[in-house]
Amino acid sequence: MLVSSSITTQKTYYEILSVREDACVDEIRIGYKAALLNTHPDKLPKQPDLTGSDNNEQEFLLVQKAWEILSNSQSRSQYDKELVASRQRFDVVANEIELEDMNLEISNDGVYEFLYPCRCGDYYGITSVELKAMGVMLRENGEVQTKDSNFSPVSVILQCGSCSLKIRLLNEANVLVF
Repeated sequence: MLVSSSITTQKTYYEILSVREDACVDEIRIGYKAALLNTHPDKLPKQPDLTGSDNNEQEFLLVQKAWEILSNSQSRSQYDKELVASRQRFDVVANEIELEDMNLEISNDGVYEFLYPCRCGDYYGITSVELKAMGVMLRENGEVQTKDSNFSPVSVILQCGSCSLKIRLLNEANVLVF
């Protein structure tokens, strides 16, 4: 989720606080305090824009909102999911497939690997470990678990191992998010 309406100046909450997306809470707190000092309306002269509103106040409010979202683990997790989803909407994909369209291979260590052939001859792939990190639970035979009250559709962009083509892996059916 981007927080500004202008395409050329869209900033994430991480960018507003000048921290990396994998920053710990302490790093976010430091970024928040620095951003507060740089945007607090009492510390800066008023600079109204063409519409008459105060830019400093708008920036200060964005800093406050960024801290509110990123300092709470639940809201940050939700924000991160929305951020990933918004980025995936901009990827150009060659095809959309479902998990059931992929070939299943099982490694010696018990990890399932789902593969889909690319036009170039290589494969798109995703493992059961990666799927579990996204909240997709698999049965022992590699099938997706049945629908639960915590149902949530999954969509992820996969890139071919050899070329630049990408596909969107959809799983609208029956996933269990934990």
